This record gives sequence, C-alpha cells and structure tokens, in this order.
Amino acid sequence: MTVDLSRARWFKSSRSASNGQCVEVAFLDAGLVGVRDSKNPTGTALVFTPGEWSAFTAGVQDGEFEHP
Repeated sequence: MTVDLSRARWFKSSRSASNGQCVEVAFLDAGLVGVRDSKNPTGTALVFTPGEWSAFTAGVQDGEFEHP
C-alpha cells in the first residue's frame, strides 16, 4: 500500500522521554494510522488500517507486549 505522507501531522506521546527513543504517530485519511521512528523522520513509516491499529492498541492496553 502506498500512502502519501507529505502532509501528515506527526506527534509523540506527552509521556515521551527526551532521550530520542520514541515513535511518532499520524492519523491519516481513510482512518489509516502512520507510525515512524522519531530518530529517523525521513525513513520508512509503517501504515496500519483502522482494524490493525485497533488490534495493536488493544494489545498494548491488555499487556500483550509486556516483557516477562
């Protein structure tokens, strides 16, 4: 899927640390969500469908990605 990200408005969580190890998110047209590495803003961004983004955020809230 090719998505034009040239006008995307990227943001970081208000809880982001200032150590530069953050991700940035952009809410795009058609409900798509872009995610990129804040250290490499011109690099590749991942683009998720609304369903994929909902599944990911639900997994985060449920602790699915916690380290043992």
